[in-house]
Amino acid sequence: MKKFLLLGITLSFFQWVASPVDTVGQSRPMTEDDYYRIITLPVPEGVSLEVGGLAPLPDGRLAACTRRGDVWLIGNPYMQGSRVPTFKRFAAGLHEPLGLMWHPKGYLLCTQRGEVTKLIDTDGDEVADEYKSFYKWPLSGNYHEYSYGPLLLPDGDMVITLNLDWIGYGASLAKWRGWMLKLNEKGEMTPWATGLRSPAGFTVLRDGSIFYGENQGDWVGSGRVTHLEKGDFAGNPAGLRWSGEPNSPLSLKPEEVPSTGKPMHEVAKTVKNLKVPAVWFPHTLMGISTSDMREDTTGGAFGPFAGQVFVGDQGHSKVMRMALEKVNGKWQGACFPFREGLQSGILRMVWGQDGSMFVGMTSRGWASTGKSPYGIQRLVWTGKIPFEMKTIHSRPDGFEVTFTMPVDRKTGEDPNSYSLNSFTYKYHRTYGSPIEDARPVPIRGVILSADGLSARIVADTTLREGYIHELKAEGVRSVAGSLPLLHNTGYYTLNSIAPGERVANLPARAAATASASTGMSGHNHGAMLEASASKAPAVSSKGKPASAKTSGAKADVKATKRITEQPADWTNGPDQTITISTKPGLKFDTEQVQVKAGSRIKWVFNNNDDMLHNCVITKPGTANAVGNAAMRLNLNGAKMNYVPASADVLFHTNILQPETAESIYFVAPSEPGDYTFVCTFPGHHTLMQGTLKVVK
Repeated sequence: MKKFLLLGITLSFFQWVASPVDTVGQSRPMTEDDYYRIITLPVPEGVSLEVGGLAPLPDGRLAACTRRGDVWLIGNPYMQGSRVPTFKRFAAGLHEPLGLMWHPKGYLLCTQRGEVTKLIDTDGDEVADEYKSFYKWPLSGNYHEYSYGPLLLPDGDMVITLNLDWIGYGASLAKWRGWMLKLNEKGEMTPWATGLRSPAGFTVLRDGSIFYGENQGDWVGSGRVTHLEKGDFAGNPAGLRWSGEPNSPLSLKPEEVPSTGKPMHEVAKTVKNLKVPAVWFPHTLMGISTSDMREDTTGGAFGPFAGQVFVGDQGHSKVMRMALEKVNGKWQGACFPFREGLQSGILRMVWGQDGSMFVGMTSRGWASTGKSPYGIQRLVWTGKIPFEMKTIHSRPDGFEVTFTMPVDRKTGEDPNSYSLNSFTYKYHRTYGSPIEDARPVPIRGVILSADGLSARIVADTTLREGYIHELKAEGVRSVAGSLPLLHNTGYYTLNSIAPGERVANLPARAAATASASTGMSGHNHGAMLEASASKAPAVSSKGKPASAKTSGAKADVKATKRITEQPADWTNGPDQTITISTKPGLKFDTEQVQVKAGSRIKWVFNNNDDMLHNCVITKPGTANAVGNAAMRLNLNGAKMNYVPASADVLFHTNILQPETAESIYFVAPSEPGDYTFVCTFPGHHTLMQGTLKVVK
């Protein structure tokens, strides 16, 4: 029996480290799990490991602080030998710490709501004996006053970030809220940059460059990563309340920032200090809430992406990938999907001593697609090379894509294998933004390198600076195994077009292929975008169904799913008024309501949360299918209010801003049963559901 067990383990090991050639002849498509395994650390009963910060220790242990105020020392986090990690509480009683750092001088620094605290074990019993205030700041008591860090800089100084308050929009109710602050070893502070809204994740590259990640919100159309230098303004004006302080590195005032809805790169031409993002993470297409960031410094132990930056997402419980470059002195680059399916909302990521990645998670109040309330997992590279777009670089007339494996020449140089689109977001005080000014970018031709590892995509028009460019390579296949790309989409933020020579004459084959191509991977994605938007429910400015005369009978039928004024023939009003609100944690405040079949209903939806929501009523048993369909709306999602054109959708509100409400009117279904009301904003539908019980 032991021999069979040993043989099974041996075979599993060889399969685990198999080369990419082993994918030839696979009967199933390759998945993320084939390349990056997720290993879950078991957490002892009674330990609520809502991770706020992680810090690798020199002896191989891992320190973790929790939102409940504890700091734990985790032994054997690599699960060697007994495969059981050990947990010892090092500190307790902290105020929601959301950052932890091991200082090279031999102590832990932990960022609470109102201070950075130095935790010292004076007697060697692995329990903190001294809690020393390293640096503190004032608090107003607002629930949104989260604080993060510290992060060590190459010169020995540190940086921390302070979240804005929330009062229906971002506000800086206490000093330095919305700022990045620099601290020296003596605990002396220098204000560094402002315009931050919810800066949960930030990192320092090996060259000393500081980047921070932002979540969609007021003044933030979509998730983004911005390079911060001293005196930069990253976009949210609330923190400018303190720009008049004597030690402020900038003098910009809140009233000098216009809320016009123009793209951010346009506004930056006239607003001093406004720093545009290096990379946009298109909302719901990549994630919904960027968190921690880590540059790959593992020297190849984590796969073929050395030097790139991995970015966590709290709401979608996944890790994304970012490839940066500097063009004409400006940081820019591309983001790509990387690894989904982690157990909770990602907040922290750190490198282990073996080049694996520890991921710390929490979801209480910040609900996520991962169903667990908290946890720590490890991402471990299996040794197989995934077939991916590795990087995208700007070129004077398009982009150059590099791949992790050689590309099949027939598909790699065919323009029909690729598609390009460009779009942007509004820059305004409103929470978030729909995708704006989306246009297809025709492809003139593709030049594949001799080794098949890069493809130069030549556009048939001048690219737009300041715009996000979606590059899809759906038709590309690898030489080995004729594999499709594991992830076939990247989003490049083009702040500056690279200098150099444009391609004057394409090779004959590339030009001939291009002449018959729309450059849209077999279909015109931009045209589909416009067509899909035009098919969205036609509703007048007052919320009434558009007339068949102006929009066609079919559009009129669709519009009846959202009627926002009481129908004229309801002379006695509705039979029943139902009010549904939200509560923290991606939940409706009401789990079940009951109505009579065929009755007239006024449905009031109050979004009193601090994020976007809608309320969609679906046929019995179809809520998850409708939610998944909303996830697949891609560039059309925001314009369609994340309501798919599905017969399973009966009635719906539009997407609502925080602290707003909408009423819709409908006649309850005539068939009794348990219908579902659900929020179909991407990432919400698995958690945010309630039952509409229709009775006779």
